[in-house]
Amino acid sequence: MNQDLDRTPTPQDLDTISLQLGRPARDVVEIGARCVCGNPLVATTAPRLSNGIPFPTTFYLTHPVLTAAVSRLEAAGVMAEMTERLQQDRELAAHYRAAHEAYLTERDRVGAVAGTDGVPEIRGISAGGMPDRVKCLHVLVGHSLAAGPGVNPLGDEALEAIRQDWTTDRCWCAGAWDPEAPVPSRDLSRHVRRLAGERNPVMTETEAPPTAARRQATPAGRVVGAIDCGTNSIRLLVARVEGPDGGAAGGVTGGAGGVGAVRLVDLHREMRVVRLGEGVDATGQLSEAALERTFAAAEDYARTLRRLGAESVRFVATSASRDARNAEVFTAGIRERLGVEPEVISGDEEAALSFAGAASVLDPGALTGVDAPAGTEGSPEGPAAADGSDRTVLVVDLGGGSTEFVLGTLDGPEGPQVTQAISVPMGCVRFTERHLHGDPPTPEEIAAATADIDAVLDEVEAAVPLGQAAAVVGVAGTITTVTAAALGLTEYDAAAIHGTRLDLATTTRISGQLLAASRTERAALPYMHPGRVDVIGAGALIWSTLLRRVERATGGAVASAITSEHDILDGIALSQLA
Repeated sequence: MNQDLDRTPTPQDLDTISLQLGRPARDVVEIGARCVCGNPLVATTAPRLSNGIPFPTTFYLTHPVLTAAVSRLEAAGVMAEMTERLQQDRELAAHYRAAHEAYLTERDRVGAVAGTDGVPEIRGISAGGMPDRVKCLHVLVGHSLAAGPGVNPLGDEALEAIRQDWTTDRCWCAGAWDPEAPVPSRDLSRHVRRLAGERNPVMTETEAPPTAARRQATPAGRVVGAIDCGTNSIRLLVARVEGPDGGAAGGVTGGAGGVGAVRLVDLHREMRVVRLGEGVDATGQLSEAALERTFAAAEDYARTLRRLGAESVRFVATSASRDARNAEVFTAGIRERLGVEPEVISGDEEAALSFAGAASVLDPGALTGVDAPAGTEGSPEGPAAADGSDRTVLVVDLGGGSTEFVLGTLDGPEGPQVTQAISVPMGCVRFTERHLHGDPPTPEEIAAATADIDAVLDEVEAAVPLGQAAAVVGVAGTITTVTAAALGLTEYDAAAIHGTRLDLATTTRISGQLLAASRTERAALPYMHPGRVDVIGAGALIWSTLLRRVERATGGAVASAITSEHDILDGIALSQLA
């Protein structure tokens, strides 16, 4: 990449970048790096945009495969480890500071090529956290690719770490974007003034709708998109809605798979651990690194929504963005990338959506006679129908920053009905940061966490009559991971996990094992997502402790729980059909 001809962006390059990003390319001065096939990898951007906004990110990754690989690396917690090394390794710190200076020098050169005068607003400020910390690997990788090896040491390290997912010596372009799609014509960035009422650009015809071939390949029926952004992860569901006859649905007419009910057929389901709520409990605000990880995932999700032709999209944000002082930065960033307004929902609505999602796939008949002692039926509060239709079910959604408890009936005359619900600030990330600092946690730390959990459960029991539960259904990653551990899976298998019933003794045993394991031992478990390694102990402790509370509240009638792979994400999708 040393020839000026290679760096000069052609009209085809700009169209390709627009398709890669899902928005029009803006102020691209050069192509910082190219794929072996010639397609752009890095856009070199003017330090002041044409609308006057300063833009410190000179080297901007554009290739979707490369961007996704770096996002996964960020989600694995590499940036914190790199920042710690910078404090301890003087040689590395000096090399990284030199990369900072090289970045500034190159930005000045790019500004001269672009005809941009000095940009005092960002003088001395590079990007990515340089020169003394790491807050965005995408910037460092872009710098390494544009400058070549040996300039940015941590960018070079990141490139080496993603070799299984992306390398410079082969083409990764096939299927990464749709070259036949219309080139995006509207700039969705926060730097551009919007027309009043402009909404949902991910699904407008001018924003790369599915090609004719894809429309033919996608079965009939409305396609909806749902995004659940929590404290620990951000998840996407793109689903086709089908009616009771297997065709396109005309509306919501039932629930839990009942007669006349609509159902969702998954087209794409994905989860990224971005740790949006990292440090929120202590600082009260979302960190820059956490926002960057979340925004990178949102950009990838926008491309998937366009490719699958989503007709409507709902983005729901939960605990972390409710608690943060700088929530408006998060809202603006999501609006820029997805064109939808993120809904920072209340705990009550979060609970209702969780219940609706779990109820949509549960068979009420499977809940009959769950843990009741001989000669009894239903909960201690009253009998249940023989088919389980009016049995009261407790759905628990155990997240990173909060946990929702929702009591309701699955399949009454009007479908699933919520009777009581509460959302409490108790989750696997929050309680790990608050209590479990050892590796593995010490008995004293576990005791303090347990006492805190019990205190929160006192609040829960005062609001939701746990003793009325005839069955417990658990959703979200902590609970599915505990279930995978109990099943001894050799890989994460959602089909095997969904619908599994674990008794309290087994859940307690698994909780103890996960708490006693070191992070290295947890990481080696074949079903363990890298983003859950450090927080699964707290999650398992919360789950086993609250199940003991339910057992006590029901007089021993309920001493097990059913795991569901369907949760608030399904509820968000279904909510668009009302």
